[in-house]
Amino acid sequence: MELKLKNVSKDYGSVLAVDNVNYSMETGVYGLLGVNGAGKTTLMTMLCTVTCPSAGGITWDGDDIFELEEDYRGLLGYLPQDFGYYPDLSVFDYLMYIAALKGIPPAAAKKRIRELLDMVGLLKYRKRKMKALSGGMVRRAGIAQAMLNDPKILILDEPTAGLDPNERIRFRNLISELSEDRLVLLSTHIVSDVEYIAEQIVLMQEGRFFRTGTSEELIAGMDEEVWTCTVPRQKVNQYIQQYPVGNVKHVSGGAELRIISKTRPSENAVREAPTLEDAFLLYFGENGGDEDAAV
Repeated sequence: MELKLKNVSKDYGSVLAVDNVNYSMETGVYGLLGVNGAGKTTLMTMLCTVTCPSAGGITWDGDDIFELEEDYRGLLGYLPQDFGYYPDLSVFDYLMYIAALKGIPPAAAKKRIRELLDMVGLLKYRKRKMKALSGGMVRRAGIAQAMLNDPKILILDEPTAGLDPNERIRFRNLISELSEDRLVLLSTHIVSDVEYIAEQIVLMQEGRFFRTGTSEELIAGMDEEVWTCTVPRQKVNQYIQQYPVGNVKHVSGGAELRIISKTRPSENAVREAPTLEDAFLLYFGENGGDEDAAV
């Protein structure tokens, strides 16, 4: 079981959204991490055959996914960043509608939907209208629709966007459970979404994959060190301009900063163990938190 990208590019006129990507994925959880606008969504739509590459190819077990057509789409489950639904449908009726679109017989669909609603914690809400669900519940209904056909490939685009911390944790745990015996690709700009559940993480910037590896490998690849130090409040902006600063915490007598630097940034600086959040800040800079339109 292998999903392979070979020299894949996608342009929209003068905009090169995906630039000569080469990568191979098998069973497990893969995290696609990058700022908004990095090309993640464009790559996802190509993997789902919604759009075609301008150059290169994508294969599943050696066969072109666009030539496989329905044989490939039958293996696919997709949760886009913004998925449409009829707001007046109940959760159950919405999933029955999606099951019909996927060609699942009604009797099998009803059984599968009950199983999935139980798995995502929505069984007791099955009669509630979609428009009455919280954001987290809507995302869980989205996971259920993506899993209706028991896909071998599950593609999730910014699945925790807009969720509160508790819902985000619950969603990550759910994704981890779903990863057994299938390929899960999770695209996000939120480091914590992939830090603990992704077996491999890909950093994407300006349409390119520029670093890949486990969380530990990406952290080990940092050529700077992480420090915490306390500075006078009037000097905070000076430090922010001089160093990548991951955190500012106001304390008695000043501000405590978490700084990435090759050298000790101040006399009272203490070396800290780096995290994937630190690596993200180093590799992407302050743009890591930007909310640009996704490409």
